[in-house]
Amino acid sequence: MRLGIADHFGWAVAVTASADHEVVDRRRIELIEPGLTAAPIHYDSKGLDVATTAALVAKVRASVLRATSLAFDEIADALAAPVVSISLRALPLDFPDDIAVQRRAPFEARADAVMYRRVLCELARARGWEVHFYVAKEVMGRAVSILGERADDVLQGPRARLGPPWAKDHRMALAATIVGG
Repeated sequence: MRLGIADHFGWAVAVTASADHEVVDRRRIELIEPGLTAAPIHYDSKGLDVATTAALVAKVRASVLRATSLAFDEIADALAAPVVSISLRALPLDFPDDIAVQRRAPFEARADAVMYRRVLCELARARGWEVHFYVAKEVMGRAVSILGERADDVLQGPRARLGPPWAKDHRMALAATIVGG
């Protein structure tokens, strides 16, 4: 099984597909436990010193590890076959680790998303899943190229077969499993 993720601050759409691109599971997953800020750097570090921001990020990251691990376990438990790969939005190669740098433009706008994706990678690799990356603006076009005449049925068909919700995030996550596979 191949898992595609379309992530947002604190939650994601997860679509699991078979090797022949049949959707076998789709769900919204929580990437953070309730009661914590989903964006500790972008929204909530304003007015905090670097040490306090670092402590907040560490607390949020620990929560993201727990919540995402639980979500991955629930997905894996619901499937008849094991997950072999996960596809995520691409990570910037040269993104800084230093919190003081992350708090400054242009990094602060992406720091929280990078934290989530790094945790998703870490947890996937710990489970032995291959990790693939996709560029959101390109993934649909690449999937259509791979699928050819089957593209509409594979990418749009799940809405008719499974019912709503089947929105842009679902299609993107499914496309990511195709491109990453």
